Amino acid sequence: MPELPEVEVVRQGVERWVSGRTIESATVLHPRAARRHVEGPSDLAARLTGRLVSGARRRGKYLWLPVGDDEALLAHLGMSGQLIVGEPGRPYEKHLRARFTFTDEGLDLRFIDQRTFGHLMLTSTTEDGVPEPIAHIAPDPLEKAFDEEAFFGALRRRRTALKRALLDQSLISGVGNIYADEALWRARLHGLRPTETLTRPEASRVLTAAREVMGAALAAGGTSFDSLYVNVNGESGYFERSLNVYGREDEPCSRCGTPIRRDAFMNRSSYTCPTCQPRPRRARA
Repeated sequence: MPELPEVEVVRQGVERWVSGRTIESATVLHPRAARRHVEGPSDLAARLTGRLVSGARRRGKYLWLPVGDDEALLAHLGMSGQLIVGEPGRPYEKHLRARFTFTDEGLDLRFIDQRTFGHLMLTSTTEDGVPEPIAHIAPDPLEKAFDEEAFFGALRRRRTALKRALLDQSLISGVGNIYADEALWRARLHGLRPTETLTRPEASRVLTAAREVMGAALAAGGTSFDSLYVNVNGESGYFERSLNVYGREDEPCSRCGTPIRRDAFMNRSSYTCPTCQPRPRRARA
């Protein structure tokens, strides 16, 4: 699933090519693409026609296009969603779910989703311009709105395992499984560390590491393990080459040489260096 850096790469591309343009037509080709839009695909398409796209914004793994003072087209890419721009006359892609053309007759915008877990919806926004369905999600660490003091306080009160806290969208958004493992390795902390035992310097170290690793991934165009994640031009990211622990079971740690360990975690996997990230004596499940 695309994580914060991958979604930010897509957001930047969409903003570059779509901002300031007026939607001439919107076509929903698969009903699941608009399943969260309560009024249905036809209503979504009709209400977007003639709307001016004023930009592209993101919070965590969600991105949206403001199309008025108090409405936005909210997009979640799910497991395999892609937003692609290109010449409007090109053939339809096999898994094309929605298509948007513009009054200037330039590049169109297409939503492609092989596994159909992603979705689009037109929704009202809050006073801050955030779509109402995701207003409960915490700001992500790359946002100006992110409150470090509130995050540190919530960590201590939550009484959970550190990695679970990093994946909790009500505490901090956008940090997925890959970047949580990478940030914890950089911070030399284990994901099972109880959050209430973290010192302020340790919590700050984790936050700094998360920002560093996601910033590096953003600069590399994101992480692509397969062809399902691409930017708006259809290009894959290459941060996978820079991963230190994720997906590197039994390979030597680049810092100390100890073989990387993989453990089951919430129907997924966690990767750690047993030397650099010793398991805490009092660990939380």
